Amino acid sequence: MNYLPVLQLGSPLSYLLAFLLPALDAILPIVPSETAVVALGVATAASTDPRIAVLVLLAALGAFLGDNLSYLLGRHFGPAVNRRFFSDEKGSKRQAWAARSLDRYGARLIVLCRFLPGGRTAVTLSCGLLRYHHRRFMAATAVAGLLWASYAFFVGRLGGKAFESRPWAGFLFSFGTIFALSALVELLRRGLGWWQRSRAKQRP
Repeated sequence: MNYLPVLQLGSPLSYLLAFLLPALDAILPIVPSETAVVALGVATAASTDPRIAVLVLLAALGAFLGDNLSYLLGRHFGPAVNRRFFSDEKGSKRQAWAARSLDRYGARLIVLCRFLPGGRTAVTLSCGLLRYHHRRFMAATAVAGLLWASYAFFVGRLGGKAFESRPWAGFLFSFGTIFALSALVELLRRGLGWWQRSRAKQRP
């Protein structure tokens, strides 16, 4: 974790990463945006500088723009998006789940899926493919981006304060917490899907 000391409030790199990585990971899920925001929280845990709010807002803005770019790609390049992201069996299942869930939950699903890396890409692209109401999508992704950035940064600061003399341990603690919570949300999502399918089969 030798890079943590570089991610300080006085470093332009901190602000660039806070914005750029969340903007990219909606269409490139391998980009470690959540890891970067957690690391920024760990690196600035000992500070009360108001510039911390700028980092959180930049991360939220990056997430918002990335989600909306994903929406626009789905809306304007539907066939190419289908071939790239939903052509295999796993992708088809994700798209079908996203379409069903959007119809049932709408904006609430968009907010929830900001915390599920795989689900986020499927839902944001599907919103564009299905021509979901763009203003509602923008409102939902604005709320989702702010909640996500605040949550990831807060967990990073929590870990950084708990292990002030060992930033690497604070980072591992924070990342493990994020991973566990994301896994829990994914399990709940799958459990809900199984319950809905079971109920559908029981109907006459």
